[in-house]
Amino acid sequence: MPVGIQKERYSSKVGTVTLGALPESGGTRTRTVTVGGDSTMPFLHFEGEMPNRAAVAFEVPDIAPPWDESLKRFWGDVWGDPAAWARKAVEEHGADLICLKLLSPDPDLGGTGPEQCAEVTRAVLGAVGVPLIVIGCGIADIDNVVMPAVAEAGAGENLLLGTATQDNYKTLTAACMVHKHNIVALSPIDINICKQLNILINEMNLPLERIIIDPTVGALGYGIEYTYSIMERIRLGTLQGDRMLSMPVICNIGYEAWRAKETKAPAEDFPGWGDAIERGTLWEAMTATLFLQAGGHIFVMRNPEAVGLLRGHIDQLMVSNR
Repeated sequence: MPVGIQKERYSSKVGTVTLGALPESGGTRTRTVTVGGDSTMPFLHFEGEMPNRAAVAFEVPDIAPPWDESLKRFWGDVWGDPAAWARKAVEEHGADLICLKLLSPDPDLGGTGPEQCAEVTRAVLGAVGVPLIVIGCGIADIDNVVMPAVAEAGAGENLLLGTATQDNYKTLTAACMVHKHNIVALSPIDINICKQLNILINEMNLPLERIIIDPTVGALGYGIEYTYSIMERIRLGTLQGDRMLSMPVICNIGYEAWRAKETKAPAEDFPGWGDAIERGTLWEAMTATLFLQAGGHIFVMRNPEAVGLLRGHIDQLMVSNR
């Protein structure tokens, strides 16, 4: 470390959350993933510790998704088959985690019930050995029926289930308590709501070490600087001792990046933007690397080439600068 750099001294650190359960703990996973534990601002190794590397989760939809066609060059042979998709993500692309996204309960996408969603969850658990994240369709009344069935189907596996919001957290929190899972607490880019939601969940007696924050991220060029600032404030609050902000952070990068028109607009429509496939890859990768430096711990991604770029960046930033 260069001589003369002023060091900050912090009184606290980010909590750790471990996902997945090995056979000796009652699960069937072949490995677990632990995130968090940072006692410094991101990658300032000379001021503190960053004991756990950021993790990558590949998003796996439970049905053929309405994604950009360019992503079929990676997933076309497993499109619509979540178990095969998850297996490919792990075996070919080295996924640390699988994020099963339950699109099908949405009435506009099939309206499947809790039994079918539980069966898909079991199928994905049987296909891979990495820990599993399961995210509902986002419609509160439907998720309140579906997610308890998913929690029961994954009992013993120490899943990460989402998402809990300020207006809809009780049912999911109760399911996580009964079946001993972890929860994603989603707030709309608002640090006060983020903190309040964590308090509400904890007041139902779910331990803080089983909560992961989703602060709602934005894609490159779409309010990313505001989200970045919120994540920095969460980390600073944590390091200054605020336990209700001290959880690791999950970033839903793929979903946000592929909503941006720049990731998918045809090159012939915008010739100055360059090749559409390369542009989409870089848009997702740049969004992820920015939030890595803002303090993210789990990155939910879609494009394996973007994941490769992100992992290279993690490798570089995890080199000690003490």
